[in-house]
Amino acid sequence: MTADPSLKRRGRPLKVLAGDGNAREALIRTGVAALTAKGFTATGLDEILRTAGVPKGSFYHYFDSKDAFGAELIRRYAEYFASRLERFFADRTLSPLAQLDAFTRDAEASMQRHGFSRGCLVGNLGQEMGALPESYRTLINGVFADWQRRTSACLRRAQGIGEIATHHDADRLAAFFWIGWEGAVLRAKLERSGEALRTFADGFFAMIRIEGRDRA
Repeated sequence: MTADPSLKRRGRPLKVLAGDGNAREALIRTGVAALTAKGFTATGLDEILRTAGVPKGSFYHYFDSKDAFGAELIRRYAEYFASRLERFFADRTLSPLAQLDAFTRDAEASMQRHGFSRGCLVGNLGQEMGALPESYRTLINGVFADWQRRTSACLRRAQGIGEIATHHDADRLAAFFWIGWEGAVLRAKLERSGEALRTFADGFFAMIRIEGRDRA
């Protein structure tokens, strides 16, 4: 297997040993980067160990198997992404829809920094589900459900201040957003461009936003 150039580190990797907390964190950071770029089945364990500078014995000190490692990566990514969403949703200097729009623009900028080579870890895994442990299905569905719940709360706040009409079902709108956004992320990776992200986000907001002249 050819290692992904985006995961390589300069110079000789610093080896960390079992019992060193840095080893576990190095494995997780490297694993998340690999899975956002390549997915689970295309990423070899030896590649992760080499990039992280962690001996194989240290890996098995922390994780029983690659499958157990993958489950931990899903959990860690879910925690990171939930915190990222809440950072935008807690910004009271912006209206609720502006908060969600700020998230989309930040996500686009993040993908651009990596040359659109990295996408969404859980989105990548969802596409591979047929080749993954069945236990991952529950984990991945749970992550999407959490993101939708947080987004639904944001959309309800938008309804509360008149940015969105109250006849909309905020839960269904949130599900629609994440279904479409994940598709746009996939297209952005394919095209190495943020155009799909902006096309979806701009269309979503245009579809649901009540313009000022219509609020009276």
